[in-house]
Amino acid sequence: MDVDAPPLHLHLRRRTRMSGSRLSRLVLATLTVAAVGVPAAGAPADAVMAKPNIVVIMVDDMNVSALAHMPSVRSLIANEGTSFDNSVVSYSLCCPSRSTFLTGQYAHNHGVLGNAPPDGGFAKLRAGQTLPVWLGNAGYNTAHVGKFLNGYGAVNPRQVPPGWAEWYGSVDPSTYSMWGYTLNENGTLRTYGTPAVEDPALYQTDVYADKAADYINRKAPAEQPFFLSFAPLAPHGERAVNGVDLSERNPRPAPRHRGDLDTVTVPKPPNYNEADTSDKPASVRNRPLITPAAEERIEARLKGRLESLLAVDDAVTRIISTLRTTGELDNTVVVFTSDNGWMQGEHRIPSGKIVPYEESLRVPLIIRGPGVPVGKRVSTIAANVDLAPTILDVADATAALPMDGRSLLPIANDPGSFARGIVIETGPKQNGAWYSGLRAPRWTYVEHSTGERELYDLQQDPFQLTSVHNDPRYAATRQALANQLATLRTCSGAPCRQWTPVPGPQL
Repeated sequence: MDVDAPPLHLHLRRRTRMSGSRLSRLVLATLTVAAVGVPAAGAPADAVMAKPNIVVIMVDDMNVSALAHMPSVRSLIANEGTSFDNSVVSYSLCCPSRSTFLTGQYAHNHGVLGNAPPDGGFAKLRAGQTLPVWLGNAGYNTAHVGKFLNGYGAVNPRQVPPGWAEWYGSVDPSTYSMWGYTLNENGTLRTYGTPAVEDPALYQTDVYADKAADYINRKAPAEQPFFLSFAPLAPHGERAVNGVDLSERNPRPAPRHRGDLDTVTVPKPPNYNEADTSDKPASVRNRPLITPAAEERIEARLKGRLESLLAVDDAVTRIISTLRTTGELDNTVVVFTSDNGWMQGEHRIPSGKIVPYEESLRVPLIIRGPGVPVGKRVSTIAANVDLAPTILDVADATAALPMDGRSLLPIANDPGSFARGIVIETGPKQNGAWYSGLRAPRWTYVEHSTGERELYDLQQDPFQLTSVHNDPRYAATRQALANQLATLRTCSGAPCRQWTPVPGPQL
């Protein structure tokens, strides 16, 4: 049964520590004040509801199917909050996607169009106009633990980006090693172990969890609300270094979890090793079929990916437990998501992302906390471009940039009232092919820089086996999507949230 929590639109002028029962009483006071215009008896005159804390847990390269192996995420966040089952990312690549999270803007507006110069990377983001800056202006203490943007630390490893009161960012390229990584800890560099020595006490995800728990323990007693960004590397692969064997597991799991999922096999949905790719662009059409040897490599990587997520699941338990023991859980919004999805054999693509297919675009997105319905599943499209607007809504904070996305709180409480499409894009790039398109409730429409086009009817073809772009029965659908893309591919702010219903096929 769905339980609708009250919306977060009225907040404290000062922070008030409270138990769950006290929070309930103050929520009731909020409703009473709204109804009659005077404080409820016994309620503080200047306080009806505390500004909530906010914790965002963003993993790396996790597709939706991996959630089945994370029981703590399901029980502690999904069962206690709202799952957005149709959540996508607009640019399915690490740095552009994380920049969208930090800005609430599509890549064509924030300008980070890749993981490395000249198209993208850490230096491309206008760091002074980001979520932590706006939250700091709204009275939040802010902290980041883990991976930031690709290329961070390569030039100045002691740099702390604007807006972060506490900083524990991993320094590239060491970010991509579960041991032997370096953190910038508020301007001081500290290296944890060496890549070839698998010390259980120094496993990257666990060290990050220690720092997250320590931060919560220190900040919970204060009157100031906090925002914690927790960004483990898992399940992203490690980069090869001398003396490290990644052939069996990449990434390497925590030693306590190695072998826990040894019986896992590669999922084989209908689009796995797709037999007929004649409808796909040349970049996919020309791929060879996946051989048994290639499938063994996919399976080995899958085991490493899933086992690495078990430590993330442990970290979720640790974070939720710490919030509970400090009395902050009922006054904390917790978000769990990924920066992009991951391919593992679908459409003959053995690994990677960036492509406009469901396994690459779709990510888990789960939110729990005050103002969020409990035990609810929402099928309305959500996207990473909505994360910043949602967090700003929760915090009663204001952005200094136009928001391309929208708050998900109204969508969670009344999903049927919203119809929308999301821009998907990978460019333009200075070199190489790119695309722009739309992901709508029923449709995926893509225009490639090569002139190739794709259109999928997800209602009839959820595995995207047959592009209907050249099917005359879909002519009106194709034209309507093309017309909207012509406007939305360069949209900014409120126009990005406009959507016109798309006609179906003449079947």
